[in-house]
Amino acid sequence: MPEGPSVRKYHHLVSGFVGQQVIKTGGSSKMLNPASFQSLWLQDTQVHGKKLFLRFDPGEETRSRGNSPLSEPLEGERKEEAGNQKQAVGSDSQKISVPSSRSPEPVVPNGDDGLECLGGDSPAGDAERWLQVRFGLFGSIWMNEFSRTKKANKKGDWRDPIPRLVLYFDSGGFLAFYNCQMSWSSSPVVKPNSDILSEKFQRGQALEALGQEQPVCYTLLDQRYFSGVGNIIKNEALYRAGIHPLSLGSLLSPLQLDVLVDHVVEFSADWLQGKFQGRQQHKQIYQKEQCPAGHQVMKEAFGPPGGFQRLTWWCPQCQPKLPPDKPEQGQLS
Repeated sequence: MPEGPSVRKYHHLVSGFVGQQVIKTGGSSKMLNPASFQSLWLQDTQVHGKKLFLRFDPGEETRSRGNSPLSEPLEGERKEEAGNQKQAVGSDSQKISVPSSRSPEPVVPNGDDGLECLGGDSPAGDAERWLQVRFGLFGSIWMNEFSRTKKANKKGDWRDPIPRLVLYFDSGGFLAFYNCQMSWSSSPVVKPNSDILSEKFQRGQALEALGQEQPVCYTLLDQRYFSGVGNIIKNEALYRAGIHPLSLGSLLSPLQLDVLVDHVVEFSADWLQGKFQGRQQHKQIYQKEQCPAGHQVMKEAFGPPGGFQRLTWWCPQCQPKLPPDKPEQGQLS
């Protein structure tokens, strides 16, 4: 799943289309009718952690017809299984919808790019509508080009990924959305005080959360306090701070907690900057067999009881785990 820096990059791509009108659409979605975006105007976009919000308004022509696509009832939250690819809908064989007085539900195949859900209220056609986009594994947005497969899958299939949604704008450009969940809402849920890449990020709130009597690797993935942090940022920040993933936050010193938050923010900001500069983010521990010091790296899935377990990489030498009754003495770098 894309982490905060990646979603910020997608937000940057989408921002270039604000103020433009959708003139035709495509995509493999069954739950979401791509044709419902016909003639809508992209008016705003906001980002929060791993979520992207796009505001669409109907144009004057749509209002005068009294047949806004947004006034149609939307299905409740449902999940669409990653399905077969009996029919392609991409740049070469894209199912395209063009404006008309009546836009029927297109017959499209299941995509190969994960789950999609569509839900929310159905306000009047004149109401502002915010589309919330949450990305799944390998989810992405491509601008003016389609994603191309770089290697065969386990079945030896070289077919290109199928976009969930493609929006063509009056400027001549287009956006292609892959492996994402989409839902309508009346307003975006944005809390910049928990967004690690926001200037309004509240360190105090984050530090208080980290100080709880639970493993810090659980807290770092809690989007209520570290919105935008994913598994890569979690692993890299913990290694750089010299803290074992299962260290209880309540046993860490205030200095160690401060250093950990510093690494979370610095790594994320550097990752984002690298995306705009076209350079790869340098990882020291994530998916590595050896740490930079040459030690053997351990790998295990950690997560709260009954919760989601995430693979975690750590170095036992650089990130030692001490008995629970002793304060942690990890390296501070």
